Formats: sequence, C-alpha cells, structure tokens
Amino acid sequence: MTADTTLGSNSYGIAIPFYDGLDYLREAVASVVAQSDPDWRLWVVDDSGDSGSGSETAEALVASFRDPRIRYLRNPANLGMVANWNRCLELADTDLVTLLHGDDRLLPGYVASLRRVAADHPDAVALYCGARIIGSRGEDVFSLADTVKGFLAPSGRGVTRLEGESGATALMRGNFIMCPTLCFRRQRLGARRFDESWAQVQDLALSIQLLMEGEHLVGSDEVAYAYRRHEQSATTLQSRNRLRFDEEFRLFDQVGERAAELGWHETARVSRHKRIVKLHLLYRALRDVLGLRPGTAWQTLRYLRSRSR
Repeated sequence: MTADTTLGSNSYGIAIPFYDGLDYLREAVASVVAQSDPDWRLWVVDDSGDSGSGSETAEALVASFRDPRIRYLRNPANLGMVANWNRCLELADTDLVTLLHGDDRLLPGYVASLRRVAADHPDAVALYCGARIIGSRGEDVFSLADTVKGFLAPSGRGVTRLEGESGATALMRGNFIMCPTLCFRRQRLGARRFDESWAQVQDLALSIQLLMEGEHLVGSDEVAYAYRRHEQSATTLQSRNRLRFDEEFRLFDQVGERAAELGWHETARVSRHKRIVKLHLLYRALRDVLGLRPGTAWQTLRYLRSRSR
C-alpha cells in the first residue's frame, strides 16, 4: 500500500497492535480518548486469531467507547507481533501514525506534542519523545536500564536531530529511543517496514536502516508517553530466555559490517565492541547475585563469555 494523503499533511493516526490483556487495552484506548488534541483516528488491530471469545471481548471493549474515531479490526489468523506491527502501518490512512503498544498509555499531550514536532520538521521520517516508566498497576517505577538510556541520548534542548553516521553511532552506543513513542511519517517511510525476521530488535534495525538510507529522525525531550515494564511483557520474557541478547549480538555484527561498507568507521567500531549489550548482561548477572540466584548469574556469565570470543 502506498501512502494515502487524502487526510492531509500531519493528519494523525494511532494503531494498537493487540494480542491479549484486556485491562491494559482498556487503559490504552482511554488514554487516546483523553488526548488534549482531539483530531486523531485510532485502529485496534486484534491479532489473537481464532481464539473465539477473547477477540469478541476485545471487540466489545472497543465498541463500549462509542467513539466514531475508533475502529476495531481482527486478523483472520495470528500474524505474530512484528507482522501485526506492519499490518498496523498498512492500515493507517493518515500521514502520521504511532503504534501504541496495548499495555502502554499515551500521556494527554502526546498527539499535540508529536504533531507540533512533525510540523516543525516536515522532512523527518519519524519523530519520538520521552517516556515515563510505569509498573503493572500504572505506578511510576525506577528502571536502571531506562535511566542509563537517558544518559546515552545526545544532549540538546527541545529537540534532537539524528542523521547519518553520528546518529547511527549514538543509537549503537545505546538505543535511547523508546520504540512505541515513535511516530512515523508514512509519505517518507514509503514501503519500508519492520523486518519480520526479528522478534526483539526490529525497532533498532529499522531506525538504523532509515539513517543509513539518508533519512533523519527527530526527538522531542517532552515526556508524553507512559511505557509499562512488567513481568509478562515480550521484552521481559525475551530477556529472560536470552533471545533478546542473541538478536542484539547478530544485529550489532550486521550493522558493523554495513557501516564499514559505508565508510562509517565510528559506527562500525561501536557496533563491533557491543559494549552496551555486554554491560546489560553483566548488570543482569549482578542483579541475580544480589537476589541470591547464583546459578542464574553463572549461566549469564557463561553466556556472555561464549558470545565475547
């Protein structure tokens, strides 16, 4: 599908790629309805497949909002997380589109903030903002990993422009962009999509691809998104079984090779060293030691040693 511009530049769409978690979905939809800028469209794209009552209940939940700006669509079969993200991008008929994760929330000023940044930077392929970290009950929580990301982000007041080698190098030092805060401009994105061969690093892979293809991303320092950290999230589960780290090691190798081909020597060097991935594994091992889980810590250290050869 090519970009449809019938709604005009900076028309705003939000798509929720839903799989399960009706209570979280209710919060996510309610956070869209509560936006200070009411000029938006919302699609809830249900990927629970032929699960029967589960998808019917999701449909009923969406219908309960009785808002003509909200549409519910159900995939006839389960596509998987990344494929459903891409389906959300295909379904959107607005110039700007955000993929709101079904267990997260928009803060009230999100649409207004991202639309304002988009208007100021009409050539950016994507825009992003800061995020609060919340827990399973919606309470503010401290996350060391996310705090570190804040220190790794390029310094700047108001907005940050990521482009070329400097932008790619910054992201490979540590991916400070909270993936679901990203707002894509469909006209510039074109047919480019998340790579469905990945299960965890697809957002970083796409951001780097866009930078390497001459695009730029613009970030706002305004905190306009609430990102939920909880034990059943895909990120938590894939960190626990190390799929996340397997993918990070592979992606960093691929980016290093491509950067060398482009003559982006600093990006290649940072990618080859993989310092942020290794530091994350060391942090997890230390946390397990402090949590009196020496066996798990030892397994993590053995894994790190095997990937560092």
